[in-house]
Amino acid sequence: MATKKRKKARRTTHRSSKGKKLYAVRDAKGRFKDIQQYSRAHRMDMKRKSKSEKAAAKKATKKRKSTKRRAAKSVRKTVRKAVKSVRKALKSTRRTARKTARKATRRARK
Repeated sequence: MATKKRKKARRTTHRSSKGKKLYAVRDAKGRFKDIQQYSRAHRMDMKRKSKSEKAAAKKATKKRKSTKRRAAKSVRKTVRKAVKSVRKALKSTRRTARKTARKATRRARK
């Protein structure tokens, strides 16, 4: 069974007795469904985003997240390296201190 493509609801402009611009919203059959103030309808249209805008925003946030992750990962890596080198330096310093202490006690005994 072939599906019939529904006609998009249209809006036509009119003016109120006070001079405000109006939108007459029609249903798919062309009958009046609603009368809206142009300014309100336009504001809502501007607020609503198109599919392409939503997709672009989603792509941008995804890219931003991945960049943040990469940066955080590199920072962690750098910190780990620094900690490792400090530990290594401490270890050698301890060794040297122990050796010196042993030598000093041996000299004191003699």
